[in-house]
Amino acid sequence: MKRLLSILAIAVLMGCQQAAPQAKYVFYFIGDGMGLAQVALTEAWLADSAEVIGFEKLSFTEFPVLGMATTFSAGNIITCSSAAGTALATGTKTNNGMLGVSPDSVSLEAITYKIKKAGYRVGVTSTVTLDHATPGSFYANASSRSDYYDIAVQLPQTGFDFFGGGGFVQPEGKDKDQVSVLSLIEEAGYQVAYGIEQVETSAGAEKMLLLQDKERDYMGALPYAIDRKEGDMTHADIINVAVDFLDNEKGFFLMSESGRIDWACHSNDGKTSILETLDLNDAVQVALEFAQRHPGETLIVVTADHETGGLALGSASGYSLFFDALAEQNASKDMLLQTGNKEMTGQVAEMNDRACIGWTTSSHTGIPVPVYATGAGSELFSGRMDNTDIPKKICQAMGIAF
Repeated sequence: MKRLLSILAIAVLMGCQQAAPQAKYVFYFIGDGMGLAQVALTEAWLADSAEVIGFEKLSFTEFPVLGMATTFSAGNIITCSSAAGTALATGTKTNNGMLGVSPDSVSLEAITYKIKKAGYRVGVTSTVTLDHATPGSFYANASSRSDYYDIAVQLPQTGFDFFGGGGFVQPEGKDKDQVSVLSLIEEAGYQVAYGIEQVETSAGAEKMLLLQDKERDYMGALPYAIDRKEGDMTHADIINVAVDFLDNEKGFFLMSESGRIDWACHSNDGKTSILETLDLNDAVQVALEFAQRHPGETLIVVTADHETGGLALGSASGYSLFFDALAEQNASKDMLLQTGNKEMTGQVAEMNDRACIGWTTSSHTGIPVPVYATGAGSELFSGRMDNTDIPKKICQAMGIAF
């Protein structure tokens, strides 16, 4: 009798394991430079806008699963973006400054390749240039993250289905004497759409590269949310196009980076970082709406590569943030620097001080970052982990051997 009960118990357990939902559609959002403080500051901003004290939840901070990930690189307690991107893409640590390779320069395989081989459609997007550290880590191998052209020319060789966002730092090489990377991409069978308006004319394309309208600096990063003009492409726009293009019965994987949170925090620009985090929030909301149409089959993971700026909610005696001090800021600090408005640039720093938004550095910090997850396999992302664990857990959720 005991043996029979044991057999029945094993059978029930196996049945439960087989019934566990497998992720068919996966969204992997990376907020570059977005530590817990950046998220908290944004939630506090929203609460203050509603004239309440506290934190107004973002779309992803309502996810049922919360974890934390350590971010150190192979040789440093504080990582750079390429080493962190490599860890998040390949599950392997590397040295700062290296991209998609081990510390001894051996090429590593990103999970995008494993997922593509398994028959899923694959997309890689970013609000900064596609040859930058985080997006580059998901398709390229380079001993130096600064080899932008060498990184970019690997994009058309991937066969991935969708790329979108900013353009390329060195589209014709460092000395502008190389074959245009756009020509190579088109030769590889990609339809290049310049702006959302051209997406409809790309109907029927097997592979797509979405860039900004040619009249809007299509080879650069997307504008900061605070600097955005009518018609500028947003992070949510990119996700909407990517989802429509990638959606199919087999499933898809989409990595999308919000790259300018990091840039704003390098500049110690509180309001700009808040609005960039809200821009990521809008993009995640698109994924959530897709998940509602595909319940039990969609996994959404939101994390960061590292924290930037050593951001603190409170920088003086007393116990308040004064968001009213940011009211007059209507452009990013970076934009003000580009236009030579030194007086207003200094005022941005003063606004942060008056708001009691504190910064300890203009570089990265080594604190762990949050991991938010919802949907099929999301329970894998609970608790403490290393950044190298995240791509392994994504593969596990999808039933793909790592």
